[in-house]
Amino acid sequence: MPVETRPDESVEPAPERRPRLTVCESRPGRAVFLEAGNADGWIASDVTVDFSR
Repeated sequence: MPVETRPDESVEPAPERRPRLTVCESRPGRAVFLEAGNADGWIASDVTVDFSR
């Protein structure tokens, strides 16, 4: 009987595989997220939350 393996979700990706992000505040209360090396897209948000690990 074949056995499938699941990826270990507790293992973080290698640092070189993580995107490098910059967050800019375009106006008070508005954050814009930029990914290094990606000139084609960005994400803007009126609501962001702080988090900690």
